[in-house]
Amino acid sequence: MSSKIILSLLTFGVINSYGADDLSSMFTDGKVSGQIREFSIIRTYSYSDVAKDDFTRKANAIGGHLKYETADFKALSLGAAFYTTNGFLLQSPKDDYRDVDPTLLGKDNDSYTMLGEAYLKFKYENTSFKGGRQKIDTPLAGSDDTRMIPNLFEAYLLSNSDIDGLNLTLGHITKFAQGTFGRVYNGGILSATSGYSLVDSRNQVGDFENMGTYAVGESTAGVSVVSGTYSGIKNLKVQLWDYYAYDILNAVYAQADFSWSCLLSSEIKPFVSAQAIKEDEVGKRYLGELSGFYWAGKIGAKIENFKAYIAYSQTTSNSATNSAAKNAIITPWGGSPTFTQGMVIRHSTLAGTKATKTLASYNFKRFGADLSTTLYHIDFDMAANNGYTFADASENGFDIIYYPSLVDNLQIRFRGNFPRDFHVTQATQENTSWDEYRFIVNYNF
Repeated sequence: MSSKIILSLLTFGVINSYGADDLSSMFTDGKVSGQIREFSIIRTYSYSDVAKDDFTRKANAIGGHLKYETADFKALSLGAAFYTTNGFLLQSPKDDYRDVDPTLLGKDNDSYTMLGEAYLKFKYENTSFKGGRQKIDTPLAGSDDTRMIPNLFEAYLLSNSDIDGLNLTLGHITKFAQGTFGRVYNGGILSATSGYSLVDSRNQVGDFENMGTYAVGESTAGVSVVSGTYSGIKNLKVQLWDYYAYDILNAVYAQADFSWSCLLSSEIKPFVSAQAIKEDEVGKRYLGELSGFYWAGKIGAKIENFKAYIAYSQTTSNSATNSAAKNAIITPWGGSPTFTQGMVIRHSTLAGTKATKTLASYNFKRFGADLSTTLYHIDFDMAANNGYTFADASENGFDIIYYPSLVDNLQIRFRGNFPRDFHVTQATQENTSWDEYRFIVNYNF
């Protein structure tokens, strides 16, 4: 460890006289921020089995979050945020999941409000600490803020950037509050590889639970995390993360991203990326034996406001005698960084999957509109013994984001995804597909 880091850590607890002048102004000079969000979703399921009726479920909600953070007083600050989601124009009975989409709402599709953040921050020079309820985004533990209320955590994180280009993080996560998106899953291997609980998580929402209790139904000592991210070389970023989930698993995540200017034209900026995830069981092995390995590569280019890439990934295959989890990639606390995931389908982390994703996006700023559009297609080549589906799958989708010039901080978003053969049964080869549309309005203040 360098002398600069040692010095910074030793002086971390020293009281410094900058920021607010006194305790009173610490609060009066604080900042209020937040977001108002309206979200509407509609999904129409279709089945190959003619004896099974197609159906449509939908939901509408309005909510967001309201946050207050004090000014610094002698390097110390406090923060808190309330999150809320409130359904409207819901079909009745609203707890019928064939009628009302559960991913915008709380238990039994009710509205709810929660104290999602309540933390203390302390910062000295290049070292900072944040402890308490908070929103975090890391590769294998993250907010997944794709519906109304994101995943939230009780965590204690220490970071340091004394070495130029290098950011180090050390922390421990004790509790997890699942966001509304996780309510789409009812447990099992698909849920555990998609960022959520191995047990039924439809009503595990709105409360902070022990990390192990949420993930596998067994209380544990939580998850310790250490990471290093280096960007000290031009156009190169390398990151390495290790998550030790006591009595469940140890997960290592690595990623490298490199870009450059094309020799033929400075307007063309190619890029390549690689990532890998390795997991093994630890301690009491509440998920049994684990030896999952996932790797992926991505290559593409940016040309002014246009971007395109192709990505490919593979996950280690299971044998017929293994559990479905053994060679899958288990991610029970949100965070899904894989290059080949879809807007919905995350089959790329099931055992033995080979996935290919192509994506193209364009921003229309040069034409005077802050409008971006994205199209993508993914093929999932599913292996035997993956524990969930018995045929290959695919997903197409689009994402349109618009920032009106007349209203600052307003975002209007329209998204669609169209999975085919999402789930195919072994006995009857019945397959499930759907068409889904999302309309979202975010106003930040």
